[in-house]
Formats: sequence, C-alpha cells, structure tokens
Amino acid sequence: MNAAVSQLTPGSHLVTHRRGYDHHGIYLGNGRVIHYAGRLRYPEGLVEEVTVAEFCRGRALAVERSTAGMSFDPEEIVRRARSRLGEQGYRVLSNNCEHFCSWCTNGQSRSSQVERWTALPQRIAASLALSFARALAPA
Repeated sequence: MNAAVSQLTPGSHLVTHRRGYDHHGIYLGNGRVIHYAGRLRYPEGLVEEVTVAEFCRGRALAVERSTAGMSFDPEEIVRRARSRLGEQGYRVLSNNCEHFCSWCTNGQSRSSQVERWTALPQRIAASLALSFARALAPA
C-alpha cells in the first residue's frame, strides 16, 4: 500500500520497507516525520525529524493500521515522539525505530520484527533442551 502524503494525519504510525526490515516513524504533519535513525547513519542512532521523502528514501509508504493497543490520541502521540528528539540510545533488539513508534502510540516499547527474529532461535533452543532431557531420562 502506498499512502499519499496528503492523506496522512498527525500521529500516524508510518512504515516503509528497507532491505531486510521495515522502518517505522511517526507522522507530525506538514510533511514531517520523527523516526529513530539507526547506526548506519549515526554511531549511537538518533531520534530525528525529517521530511517524508527522506524517511521513505523512494520506497512505498504505508500507515500501520493496527489500532489494537493504541492508547494515545494523535496529539499525545506527536508530543511523545517530540519528547525524544535528539535521543541517541539505539539498540536493534531493545530500542529501535519500531520500539520507538510503539512507545509513542501505546506506551509499550515493543517490536514485532524483533519478536519474530528472536522467536525461532528460542524455539530451537527449547526443542534441543527437551530432546536432551528426553535422551537423559531413564528408560
């Protein structure tokens, strides 16, 4: 889905696909987005305000439609996003762009991408532990 900038409303959770992951930001209005830029551009990451074009980098733009757990009204979402401008504490597994947007929209710092990425190794480890326990159990 390619969202038209003219149809965006302040507080919208924006998503654009990058190579291997989805990048997230909060729309402020007037063609501006706050996002957590990762370590490719800044050694410690940076919560910064950019244009929609800079955020998308020529890729399609979508609005995150999931309103489950959306706790805050649009003005509060924008206020929360602005409150973290200049932050430099990016961590891919615990404080990335999706964690930032989730925190802005519902107060919970979560990333479904990280949860998906880490679920498989956790399932493999659990399966191996179970197999090992079965192998050691008396017959």
